[in-house]
Amino acid sequence: MAFRLKLVPDETRIDFFRWQALTFGISSVLAVLSVVALFMFGLNFGIDFKGGTTIRTESVQQVDVGEYRAALQPLNLGDVAITQVYDPTFREDQHVAQVRISAQEGTESVTPETIAAVETALQQVDPSITFPSVESVGPKVSGELIQTAVYAVLASLVAISFYIWLRFEWQFSMGAIVSLVHDVLITMGVFAVFQIKFDLTTIAALLTIVGYSINDTVVVFDRLRENLMKYKKRPLRDLMNLSVNETLSRTVMTSGTTLVALIALLVLGGDVIRGFVFAITFGIIIGTYSSIYVAKNVVLWLGVKRDWSKKDPKQDGSPFSGAEAP
Repeated sequence: MAFRLKLVPDETRIDFFRWQALTFGISSVLAVLSVVALFMFGLNFGIDFKGGTTIRTESVQQVDVGEYRAALQPLNLGDVAITQVYDPTFREDQHVAQVRISAQEGTESVTPETIAAVETALQQVDPSITFPSVESVGPKVSGELIQTAVYAVLASLVAISFYIWLRFEWQFSMGAIVSLVHDVLITMGVFAVFQIKFDLTTIAALLTIVGYSINDTVVVFDRLRENLMKYKKRPLRDLMNLSVNETLSRTVMTSGTTLVALIALLVLGGDVIRGFVFAITFGIIIGTYSSIYVAKNVVLWLGVKRDWSKKDPKQDGSPFSGAEAP
């Protein structure tokens, strides 16, 4: 006998518009507070956006990131990122790591004295270690990276809204774009409030959030389009509730299974990927919420071209008939 796990019943009749004013009000307040937090606290930019120096190390011994970090701790270098580099072309006794040090306050780049101190500290941990290359990123390059990152996020939002407009209608496109801006803005607000490191991996996470959120929104919109053709006289509000209820099991299972893997990475993944994983985890939660409570509210307010005057909506047997219109 097969066992099927059901987090959501096959048929649900949840009125997602019951607390419409409250949910959309909370979303609006959080978006405004996120903008305020970005201006008040700013983002805690990582080395990619602040500038700094990358030191490449090689050793015949295995790289121990914990020992490297402990050796550099007394130097008070600020933001330091240590990652081990893997490459199938490396020899068996060739172990490579990258030590990335952010530029100190008021300086263009890490000074030669600081680089020498870092090399000395690492040689005490591993006498066989060598430093084949040292590369610095100045403020100008970092500024260009920030600009490029902003363009990447904006371009993805524009491309997605254009795709939704072609596939559905412009009202759906507006609902999708408001939902995506809501997700990205609130995620960045959380990073500003808690001063979580914001670097290029976080930009990758934001783009992942955009893709995940729009996928969930398109599923709801696609079911809504089917129901619009199937129930030509039923009120738009009822059809939206019906569509979300019909896709709710898929939404919960998809988000839930993804979150299980992400939470494991968040707890066990370590400092190197924690910011990236946290951004995706929070983004999936807020993205699922916005697909249900933000995108469809915008479409409802904008409306679609339909004639509601010829037939009483109760004759269509809607499970939500009789609910107050917004």
